[in-house]
Amino acid sequence: MKRVFSTLIGLVLTFSVFAETLRLSEPVAQDAQSETFGVKLDNSLPKLSMKNLVTESTSHLATPFQVEARIAKVCQKKGCFFIAQQEQHILRVSFRDYGFFIPTDSSGKTVTIAGELVQKEMSKDEVAHFKADLKSETDILKSGVVYEIVADSVRIPRS
Repeated sequence: MKRVFSTLIGLVLTFSVFAETLRLSEPVAQDAQSETFGVKLDNSLPKLSMKNLVTESTSHLATPFQVEARIAKVCQKKGCFFIAQQEQHILRVSFRDYGFFIPTDSSGKTVTIAGELVQKEMSKDEVAHFKADLKSETDILKSGVVYEIVADSVRIPRS
């Protein structure tokens, strides 16, 4: 009886851990240090900084690049977008054609993103929807004309 009880407790703890983290996509590449989601990372792309992307947005539109940034917040509903931050520079990151997701426990990790910068009009309803998915009343997302990264690849460290 004691063994059955221990097994049940172990199962409950295991399922509660998995319930908190969603992984709706499998990595396309992985090694001991990282996992890559989307397509394999193109290391030949020019490396930019978030500062450069934010302060000179129009000159980087629709041009492939890679950037390193910390995941400040990730969509807790599916892992279908995240907020990337480097110092005070912040951009929302979505995934090309809604084609992949990242684990919902990726917040706080410094990732490498390959993609393009786009300009779009974000409505108040979209902002409310994204805040609900983040499970956060963040002031980061605002309605109006915004710039965001459409990622083809996201490499996430394992630790």
